[in-house]
Amino acid sequence: MAKDIGIDLGTANVLIYAVGKGIVLNEPSVVAVDTKSNQVLAVGSEAYRMVGRTPSNIRAIRPLKDGVISDFDVTESMLSYFISKLNVKGFLAKPNIMICAPTNITEIERRAIIQAAEKSGGAKVYLEEEPKVAAVGAGMDIFKPQGNMVIDIGGGTSDIAVLSLGDIVASKSIRVAGDELNVNIINFLKTQHNLQVGERTAEAIKIKIGSAYLGDDYNETMEVRGRDSVTGMPRSIEITSAEIYPAISVVMNQIVAAAKEVLEIIPPELAADIIDRGIMLTGGGALLHGIDRLFIEQLKVPVVISENPLDNVAKGAGILLEHMDTTTKKHGRS
Repeated sequence: MAKDIGIDLGTANVLIYAVGKGIVLNEPSVVAVDTKSNQVLAVGSEAYRMVGRTPSNIRAIRPLKDGVISDFDVTESMLSYFISKLNVKGFLAKPNIMICAPTNITEIERRAIIQAAEKSGGAKVYLEEEPKVAAVGAGMDIFKPQGNMVIDIGGGTSDIAVLSLGDIVASKSIRVAGDELNVNIINFLKTQHNLQVGERTAEAIKIKIGSAYLGDDYNETMEVRGRDSVTGMPRSIEITSAEIYPAISVVMNQIVAAAKEVLEIIPPELAADIIDRGIMLTGGGALLHGIDRLFIEQLKVPVVISENPLDNVAKGAGILLEHMDTTTKKHGRS
C-alpha cells in the first residue's frame, strides 16, 4: 500500500510528511556532485557537512534558489534519493505527492516542480501554494468564512497570505528570507571586521545570537572564527546581537513592508478578523529571536508563532492529502 506523502521542497531543507505517520524525513536541500564525472556523491545531511569543505572536484550544490528549482537534474536526483530512502523504510508502490511552491512562481517553474516529483517516483502529483499549506499545518481553520493571515519565512522566500473559505484572498511572495539574512551577516563581518566566514558560520550566528527586535533584555555574545581578509590568516572575534542587528533588520524591514502591502488591499471585514485573530508566523524564520515583537509593533495586530514552524508546510501538505475529498486540489499534470 502506498503511503501518500506531502513534501516541503524548501531552499534550505526538504521535509517529507507521510499520511498517518507524521514527519518522516528532514534533511538539508544539498547535493554533493563530482564535477569531473557528474556523479552524485552525497545528498542531504551528508552533503551539507561538506559545504565549504570540499576539494576542487567536488561541488556542494543547493539545487533550489528562492523557493524554485535552479538545477532540475540535481533536484530530481535529490528527491529520488529521499523517496527511495522512505521505500527502504517500508513505503511500497508509488505514493501520491503533494508538493508546495511560493505564490508568485511562473508556469514554467510550476511545471518543473511537478515533473521533478513525477520523475522521482510520484504517482499523482499535486501542487499547492505554500502559505495556504503552512496555515493548515499550523492548525488554522482556513475553510471558514473568516480571515486568517499567515507569514511564512523560509530559506529562499517569505510568503504572506490572507486566507478565507479555503483559498487565498490576497498574497505576496518576496525572494527575501533566511538565506538573505546569512548573506547580510557574511557581508557585515567582511566590511566591519575584515573577517571572512562561510554560509554555515553565518547560519550559526543567525540562530544563536540573531534578533529581529533589539530590546534591552537581549544581547547575546558569540565567538566567531574565520579568515582575516587582510592577512589571510585564521582569526577569531567576539560579536554581539546588537552588533549584527543592522544586518538582520534590513531583511526584516522588507518582510514587514510586504505584510503591510497585503493588509492594505484586503476587504475591511477580513481586516477586522485579523485584528481579532492575529497573524500566524511560520517557517524557519519564525524562530528568529524577537520576531513576534517586531511584527506586533509594526503591524499593530496580535502575532502568534506556530508550535513547530519548521514542520508546518510538510504537515499541512499531508493534512490536505488526507482530506482530498473536502479540498479542491489543483491537479498539476502537464
